[in-house]
Amino acid sequence: MARLPRLTLPGHLHHILQRGNNRQPIFADREDYETMLALLADNAPRHGIAVHAYVLMGNHFHLLATPSTAEGLPQWMQAVGRRYVQYFNRRHGRTGTLWEGRYRCAILEPERYLLPAMVYLDWNPVRAALVAQPADYPWSSHAHWVGLRNDRLLTPHAQYWALGNTPFAREAAYAQRVQAGIGTAEQQALTDSALGGWALGTPEFVEALQQRTPRRVARGRAGRPPAARPSE
Repeated sequence: MARLPRLTLPGHLHHILQRGNNRQPIFADREDYETMLALLADNAPRHGIAVHAYVLMGNHFHLLATPSTAEGLPQWMQAVGRRYVQYFNRRHGRTGTLWEGRYRCAILEPERYLLPAMVYLDWNPVRAALVAQPADYPWSSHAHWVGLRNDRLLTPHAQYWALGNTPFAREAAYAQRVQAGIGTAEQQALTDSALGGWALGTPEFVEALQQRTPRRVARGRAGRPPAARPSE
């Protein structure tokens, strides 16, 4: 069965996942992590991408981002991915592919899933037994959003701004959300949507997305997706 094209729509929140080929490491040391972050930050404005959160793990990384154009996200990922592979292969004396095929991505309903997805990313290093607390891990956006450092890569989402009327209030409220964590079902839903490329949100949100694209946006019966309704 032919694989579905990636679901990418401008103005929507996307959860992006890129893995190393055969789960091999894609970051060997601090310089590798810093190079990836610099490439993401340098190329995001060129392609109209607002990055809201990230976590770089040893053999994969997650991003939460909103593209302003239909082509911005794939062009950004292609530019960053190509330049990082060139850098990584040259520096580590290797050749060939680094990525496990194309990146995965899913559209999330921000009112429901922006903050849970940020928390999901923050706890990823803890779930992997790399650190005891999200604040102990240097290669995620957690420290920025709780006021421990300033990260030029990041753009606050409206749902983060709504946490409080001052920077301190937002940082404190977000820190509380992180410590509360997310449930197993919510964690699994975020994982499954990213791996499958399915939209995640309320039935109304998913239905509205389906009207914007011929690509099926939710897991369902095989075959053609329902035709878009004419505008009224």
